[in-house]
Amino acid sequence: MAKLKDQNINQDALSKASYSLFDFTRKEKPFLIVILVLVSVAGIITPYTYAAMWFGFALAAYSAIANDSIQTIGTFIASNQNRKWYWLWLFMGLIFVGTVTYSWFTYNGDVSYERLQVPGLEVAPTNFVFLQLAAPIVLLVMTRLRMPVSTTFLLLNVFTYKAGTIVSVMQKSFLGYLLAFFIAIIVWFVLEKFVKTYLKGEAKPYWYVLQWVTSGTLWAVWIMQDAANIAVFLPRQLNVWEFIAYAGFVFIGLGFLFYMKGDRIQGIVTEKTKVTDVRAATIVDFVYAVILFYFKIMSNVPMSTTWVFIGLLGGRELSIALAKSRKLKKRRARLVRAYRLAKKDVVRAMIGLLVSLILALIINEGVRKEMIDLIF
Repeated sequence: MAKLKDQNINQDALSKASYSLFDFTRKEKPFLIVILVLVSVAGIITPYTYAAMWFGFALAAYSAIANDSIQTIGTFIASNQNRKWYWLWLFMGLIFVGTVTYSWFTYNGDVSYERLQVPGLEVAPTNFVFLQLAAPIVLLVMTRLRMPVSTTFLLLNVFTYKAGTIVSVMQKSFLGYLLAFFIAIIVWFVLEKFVKTYLKGEAKPYWYVLQWVTSGTLWAVWIMQDAANIAVFLPRQLNVWEFIAYAGFVFIGLGFLFYMKGDRIQGIVTEKTKVTDVRAATIVDFVYAVILFYFKIMSNVPMSTTWVFIGLLGGRELSIALAKSRKLKKRRARLVRAYRLAKKDVVRAMIGLLVSLILALIINEGVRKEMIDLIF
């Protein structure tokens, strides 16, 4: 009897999983068709290096814009929902163009602020394999599932030929998560009395000015870190026409992102406590910008800004839960919520990391050899 009951439970679980898969397929039919088309094109175009380079770049640019950049402009979108999307687009788009133009002039055609000059990434690809073009397609699917995946791991790892580079990127990224998490706890715990006293009612007009300045600064610093994720498909020094194609495509892609108001991945931001308040958003952006700028001057090794972002939001939620709730029962409920939000973000980001490591091991012989030597 017990065995039959267990079978019924397993069948119910299987039925629910099957229905969920069917429901997702039905709702996402147009998106899945687009993915199938992209996979087919990637398979056909892989042998043609120049065409594959620009196809991969286009996919990487769009997927990075849709997923990773929402970390920096997500709070900006959330707290400016009453403003016309095209003003937000022009503001952030022109900052992007100005930031990458500075790098292009300063570093002799390099738009990555020398993030692609580290060992293991300094050589531009001379040919492509299918999985390198598939990596940004995988990122698109994960973005559709509202997963805060690190584009640094998923896009750079499939191109590096040194396992040591992957380890360095991981170490710097995990350090960024821990630093952001604990800084967020301290900052928001200290600011809680200030928030209770002053962040009430309608925000004063100067808060919007502060937020636009802070968000613009954060966006520029983020580009200095993550432009490498998009440019990894391209030559390490771009000529004039290649630079125009690079900057123009991303500029237009940003317009689409603002028109869609961040699309589905925006939920990672809006589900957090009071992040739609322009004052709270300004503080989030300021702390985030300071942390990213510190890691920018620390070394040229690329890092996952996604891990810094989820660490920042996770620490903030925990600090708010500790400071706001005086009653023990209410505090426990808030702590459980903060823990679940932080855990969900970390688990999703870890999935992206595991996928990127698997792809790197499959694609790059040098990485496989180094990992085998390291293990054995």
